[in-house]
Amino acid sequence: MDIQNVMIVGSGLMGSGIAQVCAQAGVSVILNDVSRPALWRPA
Repeated sequence: MDIQNVMIVGSGLMGSGIAQVCAQAGVSVILNDVSRPALWRPA
């Protein structure tokens, strides 16, 4: 079974780290948080 999509609830330190690792592995990521500004992290 291959994981193609992942959704992470919470974009804090742990959630954003998991999202980054998944994205770098080629997995489609949906990141959700209760605070919209928390989702914006300029590169």
